[in-house]
Parts: sequence; C-alpha cells; structure tokens
Amino acid sequence: MDVKVGMKIPPQLCMVCRGGKLLCGLTFCPIEVANTLKPRVTSVTGNEVYGSSPPSVFVGRHSYPKVRVYPSAPPVVGDTMLYEDSGRWLSMDMEEFLSMRLSLLRGGMQVRDVSVANPDYTMQEIQVMAISSRPVEIDMRVSKPFSERSVRLSEDTPPMGPSAPLQKIAISESKADQRVEKAFYDTDLLASEAMSSLYRSGVTVSQLTRALSVGALGTGRRRRLVPTRWAITAVDSTLSDALVRRIKGYSELGEFLVFRRETPGNLFVGILAPSTWRYEWGEAWFPGSTWNLWGTNPEVMIDYEDYRGRDTYPDIGGCYYAARLAVAEYLDAVRRQAAPILWREIYPSFNLPVGVWYVRENLREMFRSKPERFSSLAEALRHASIGMRVPLEKWVSRSHVVKALRSVTLDHFMGDMHDGDRG
Repeated sequence: MDVKVGMKIPPQLCMVCRGGKLLCGLTFCPIEVANTLKPRVTSVTGNEVYGSSPPSVFVGRHSYPKVRVYPSAPPVVGDTMLYEDSGRWLSMDMEEFLSMRLSLLRGGMQVRDVSVANPDYTMQEIQVMAISSRPVEIDMRVSKPFSERSVRLSEDTPPMGPSAPLQKIAISESKADQRVEKAFYDTDLLASEAMSSLYRSGVTVSQLTRALSVGALGTGRRRRLVPTRWAITAVDSTLSDALVRRIKGYSELGEFLVFRRETPGNLFVGILAPSTWRYEWGEAWFPGSTWNLWGTNPEVMIDYEDYRGRDTYPDIGGCYYAARLAVAEYLDAVRRQAAPILWREIYPSFNLPVGVWYVRENLREMFRSKPERFSSLAEALRHASIGMRVPLEKWVSRSHVVKALRSVTLDHFMGDMHDGDRG
C-alpha cells in the first residue's frame, strides 16, 4: 500500500475529510495509514491477554449497523484509571501518553444488531464493565496475534493499541459508578436528559461517552450501540447545547477578554467579545502537520454558528463541539454571555492525530488562566495576534464572528449619527 499517493490529494480535502469520509476516492486514508507506521507499539506475543481494563470499550463504525465492539485492557494488573482519564493526559509527555494508550489491546467481537434493548450475557457484562468506577480485570483470548497495523490513530478518538478477533472473554466483578448505574437501570430516561443530569453531578465526558457508546443510556426500546467516534461528538454537542441555552439568559460581558495557550506544536487563542451568543472555531494546519502533510502553505478552516445555532454538521469535525463545550463551561461559570472566537494553529511537529480530547482539555486549561482585558475589538485582535504565525489579516478575512461584530459596531455608530442629526 503506497502512502505516497496522498501527495496528490489537496490539503483542503484532507482537512474536511480527516480520514472519515474518504473524499479522495481511495478505499483507505493514506494519512491514517502513514500514521499507523510511526508509533512504536510494544510487541505482544501469544493470543491471550490478562489485565485491568481502565475500563475501556471501543465501538467501531465501519459497516454500521453491523459493528465491532472492542473491550480493551493493557497487559497490566492494577490501577489503570489513567489510561481513560483525559483530564490528566495534558500533564504527560506526548511519547509517554502514546506509549500508554497504544498498550491497550483490543479484542473485537462482531455485533450484527446495534440494538441492545435486550443484550445477551456477554454484552451486558461489557456494559456493566464500561460504567465501572474502577479498573476491571479481564481475560481475553483472541483467534490470531495482535497486529501493529491495527493500531488506531484518529482525529476524533484517543489512540488505541492493536486489535484481534475476540474468541473468549471473562470479566471479573466490577463496581459501577452509582450515578451512572442509576441511569443505566432507568429505562424511561432519555439519553440526552441522562447525560445532562450525570454531567451536573460530576460524571466526566469520558465516562458519559463510554456509557452512551455501549448503549447504557436512553429509553429501553431505543437503546443502541453508538460508534465511539459518534458518541464523543454527541456528548460534547448535547452538553454544550444545554450550557448555551443557559448562557443566553445571562448578561453580556462588559469588555473583550483574550486568552492564550501554547503547547508543543500548537497555539490556542480565544477572544470573548461582549455580545449575544455567536461562536466560531478555526484551525490553521501548517505544512507537515497531520491534515496538511503534503501541502506547501498553511490551510485555514473556520466553522461558526449565530445566535440560533446550526443545523448541519461542521466541516471542521468534532473539535468544533469539544471547543464549544470548553468555552460554554467557562461562560456558565462566570455567568456571562459572549461571542467566542477560538482559533488554533497546528505546526509541523504536530503530525499525529490524537483525538478531540486534546482540544477540549487544552481549552479548559486555557480558560483557567488569567485573560487580558480590552475595550475594543481592534485592541483584542492585535493582542491575540502576538505570536501567531498566520497573518491576522488571513484569520480575520475568514472569520464570520469578527465580520458580524464589526457589522454590529457599524450599525450602532450609524444609529448614533442619525440620532445626532435628529437632535
């Protein structure tokens, strides 16, 4: 399989596709193929794995509604909660993080019907494992050796280690998180209501994604297995929708706030403008970065919504909703309404997809920092541009929210002029 074929693919297409839509017409994503060859996976011998699942379960999306379910565990017994705790991953070196996540060995079982209204014994065991509050020991036997080529690196999901067809699994007794367990047994509770209620009680995004993915939430007859990739976006979207509805009832910010966060290979910038709600998330991928491996110039993409929201899925993908949740959490905490402008620059050294958690957790951390304060949009933009490698003019020319804010400012100015004339 020649990954160099990707050099003929325009980076603009890769940025929209991100390995999920195969817009290039190939039967595989050449970038994902290239990426699976980069990390070094600890070699695994034999066809049996015994270890402590964090817990971890992955649900694939290919051939939906016939999907594969992958209970996962590293060949380690003990406290492995860190393997699934995205809130703690930022403190890890990227190589250490990848090594940890790629040691999760996955046993895949084919499921012909995504409905889990009446799960069989094995699926019910996997559901209970998925909502456990602590690691669960599992013993998996697979029908063939694990292959490094089955390592999963995705724009949406965290990295996962190699897989093999599951032949047999034994799951030890688990202790469910009582909050999630209550929702699991409430078959009259809508999934969206369950997610919002559990989130308010302190259940993490990772826990909610896992529960939704294995069909542990929702009304009884409508419970379904949800591919993990879709479940992540569904949780980010549902939670941020609820927060934004609340934010729209708050008073507007009285000034412009500018936030900034730098990480290896990335720059995150956030401007919160005094306004009613409108929102945008923008990304600039530099040549040599994940979705612009073969380009020659930085490629900028921005998606947005106005006060009414949006009714189509953003081209920019799941990061849109991960970022939206992070900024909505901040605005809800300070009880203010604003128009967030969130931009990210991704540099050549950042050339592996690691999942949308990276955006969500970095922005959460960014909004914990102290912002710079300004009285005008022009001042806020000038300050935000410090350290950015894409010219501010290019960002602004693509920005829907900047254009809207400038229009509102001009309308107010013209209104004041007319009032003066009438005076």
